[in-house]
Amino acid sequence: MIRFHRVCLRLSLSPLCQFSPPSASLKLSTLRCARVRRFSGNSLTTVMTSRSASRLSFLASVCPGGGEDGGGSSSNGSASISATAAEDDELALGTGYRLPPPEIRDIVDAPPVPALSFSPHRDKILFLKRRALPPLADLARPELKLAGVRIDGYCNTRSRMSFYTGLGIHQLLPDGTLSPEKEITGIPDGGKINFVTWSNDGKHLAFSIRVDEDGNSSKPVVWVADVETGEARPLFKSEDIYLNAIFESFVWIGDSTLLVSTIPSSRGDPPKKPLVPPGPKTLSNEKSDVVQVRTFQDLLKDEYDADLFDYYATSQLVLASLDGTAKEVGPPAVYTSLDPSTDHKYLLVSSLHRPYSFIVTCGRFPKKVEVWTADGRFVRQLCDLPLAEDIPIASNSVRKGMRSINWRADKPSTLYWAETQDGGDAKVEVSPRDIVYMQSAEPLAGEEPEVLHKLDLRYGGISWCDDALALVYESWYKTRRTRTWVISPGSNDVSPRILFDRSSEDVYSDPGSTMLRRTASGTYVIAKIKKENDEGTYVLLNGSGATPQGNVPFLDLFDINTGNKERIWESDKEKYFETVVALMSDQKEGDLRMEELKILTSKESKTENTQYSLQLWPDRKVQQITNFPHPYPQLASLQKEMIRYQRKDGVQLTATLYLPPGYDPSKDGPLPCLFWSYPGEFKSKDAASQVRGSPNEFAGIGSTSALLWLARRFAILSGPTIPIIGEGDEEANDRYVEQLVASAEAAVDEVVRRGVAHPSKIAVGGHSYGAFMTANLLAHAPHLFSCGIARSGAYNRTLTPFGFQNEDRTLWEATNVYVEMSPFMSADKIKKPILLIHGEEDNNPGTLTMQSDRFFNALKGHGALCRLVILPHESHGYSARESIMHVLWETDRWLQKYCVPNTSDADSSPDKSKEGSDSADKVATATGGGNPEFEDHSKLRRSLLW
Repeated sequence: MIRFHRVCLRLSLSPLCQFSPPSASLKLSTLRCARVRRFSGNSLTTVMTSRSASRLSFLASVCPGGGEDGGGSSSNGSASISATAAEDDELALGTGYRLPPPEIRDIVDAPPVPALSFSPHRDKILFLKRRALPPLADLARPELKLAGVRIDGYCNTRSRMSFYTGLGIHQLLPDGTLSPEKEITGIPDGGKINFVTWSNDGKHLAFSIRVDEDGNSSKPVVWVADVETGEARPLFKSEDIYLNAIFESFVWIGDSTLLVSTIPSSRGDPPKKPLVPPGPKTLSNEKSDVVQVRTFQDLLKDEYDADLFDYYATSQLVLASLDGTAKEVGPPAVYTSLDPSTDHKYLLVSSLHRPYSFIVTCGRFPKKVEVWTADGRFVRQLCDLPLAEDIPIASNSVRKGMRSINWRADKPSTLYWAETQDGGDAKVEVSPRDIVYMQSAEPLAGEEPEVLHKLDLRYGGISWCDDALALVYESWYKTRRTRTWVISPGSNDVSPRILFDRSSEDVYSDPGSTMLRRTASGTYVIAKIKKENDEGTYVLLNGSGATPQGNVPFLDLFDINTGNKERIWESDKEKYFETVVALMSDQKEGDLRMEELKILTSKESKTENTQYSLQLWPDRKVQQITNFPHPYPQLASLQKEMIRYQRKDGVQLTATLYLPPGYDPSKDGPLPCLFWSYPGEFKSKDAASQVRGSPNEFAGIGSTSALLWLARRFAILSGPTIPIIGEGDEEANDRYVEQLVASAEAAVDEVVRRGVAHPSKIAVGGHSYGAFMTANLLAHAPHLFSCGIARSGAYNRTLTPFGFQNEDRTLWEATNVYVEMSPFMSADKIKKPILLIHGEEDNNPGTLTMQSDRFFNALKGHGALCRLVILPHESHGYSARESIMHVLWETDRWLQKYCVPNTSDADSSPDKSKEGSDSADKVATATGGGNPEFEDHSKLRRSLLW
């Protein structure tokens, strides 16, 4: 599915890379950075589309600094951690946090590098300094769970916000080197920095600061810094004006004015919960409406919760200039987004209002969208959307009414949006399905919105260029069809035409995405390229270049009118993996000339970490600007290979096989092996068989990555593809277990055939839907694995009756599927040791902590060898150093106890293997299936680095 959002260039680094300023390597991303409005702890959340699991974050958001904290504190956590990793049962069943072996601990404790951001003019780089893993005390702070939002009431922000500890600026010199760092001064000692943004002219930075007060973080205050001098100061003269960072934080309007979401000065104490409730909690459906919702968490429970939500989320908007003047604009309200028009004359303002809901999160609450002038004068209301409790669970179902309301990036004060014609229900057949409209901010009396384009699939966004060119995207998940249209927004005489029409699953046919350039006003538009003595309309297509041998990224010069393309850059396919990260010559208005082209590229190999360079046309001069040392030199010589093998139904599968440094199969023999994966859903065998990723990518190792066990001399089978295919009218989940077992058998057979894995020493593991996979494999393919590790999973699908992952059918429509694919229902079949780990405060739809509790009790009730670890204060992903270290200790202990010493000859005999395989096939044929877990987190969490 192609989804377009307003694109911005923001740089960040992988948290485990070492850094040595000022010539340090920038761990930059390979993607278009999409700034997407969403309900998160950030004012403007930057979402990055990573090209590989090794590239965890690089063009990272500077404006946000919130959200779930994945980065942390000093290596000394606040809770006590035992220094001894005892192996005996008595100690293992004791209390207290443990540490994993030093060879694992040293990698996880490596100091993080700064996040980075280029200035708007690409002449400076901002270094945002970070702490290491946070202590558990940070997560233990009281939090309110209201309408799907977790709030720190003391500082009136999202809870568990990460932060930066300092800011430094480097000049990018003409020769590609960095100048000495200029530190931003004046920041209070211990100040926690969030929401860092450049002014449009690049002369100032704005950010918020919290300081510790009696063990708590204070309410955030907005600060500004002069980039030239490095001096920072509070934005407001008054010390009593605080940022309200529950939804929006602040936005720049022009070069010297900020619109800030503040805590209303008239706000009193929080509402008190009445000792005697005013009445019973009543839910009614006396109109017999069909309302089906997923298993959302952290919902409002009663009117008191609704009052608390209003109290903390209500903001007063304030216009503040750098000269210190400030004025309140608009009434206090629950503002969720503030978006200035391209010319900074208008504001697009969204807010929530009552009636609230007790069954859906705040993203579906009634929402008003209004247009204001830049000085806060109300112009008009675009829409007032009602409470949306009844959005169907089918994929591609959406909210009724206006949606995706945005400003045109290429034109002053012009709005565009989409409206569904099917009532938001994907199951309704209608043509057109969506209509895209356009209208000026202040239309003339009687002026109706202009129909820009009609679509038969679901609208997915627009890339703007000018009145002669824009690209409109539509897609349909059920068929995996995606289309790109070429339109001329300023001309009714030019008919829209299809540019690309393909399957979103077919990565081999992906033509790439248009590269965008930053305009002087701070928006992003399609970069048009001018060739000498050529009148064609050329754009740049940046593609991943998927091939049967692995990804070979490319940059094509593409003629929009003829479809002709010229490859002007391609990755080294023999040893290195290179990508185009960003267009650096993007400030020039109008067409960019080929001879002026400048791009930022990354380069890495299996053993060399990512470095970044500038490439300049016309002579293609390369200037390397980074020189990061290896982030974990103890694994610098690890062995990596992308392997291919075949499932018994003919589907070609792929996995990445990692072997420890210095391993020689002829001398060392088979190793214990950790199989770590996450199933995926496909509509065709051909698409499922395609190769994704590159054999030359650097191995990025996260804080809970399976690759950490390379340091313990394990072979790691990372990301073996587990395609669950539903061709034609068949649903993938109908044969989930059958295909799951067949995929796992093929992978295990391959590593055993190669002689690198001992057949009785293979463990299986996964996170979230990978945990669901793990439990099912131990139930239905016990002959393959010695033990399993399942983190934060769901095991009983009857507890998610209105769908999960991409399953559109309800429990009542597909009862057998829900029951047969639930490992909970097969708890009596699980005979191999299984370790269950879950965050006590898991907020992910579908993976309530109760899932692990009940699964453990079912296993224990059948005498299974099992262990359940509940991590206090942790959510779906794990953040605190104590928690992460303990997870690694538990995992290592489990592997050392139930995988490494497992040398049963009977388990590895050919006849026994065959008998088990036949038996599993019979079981799998009679059972149903499942789809990838429905989750709230970024797709990056599906990688094997969890």
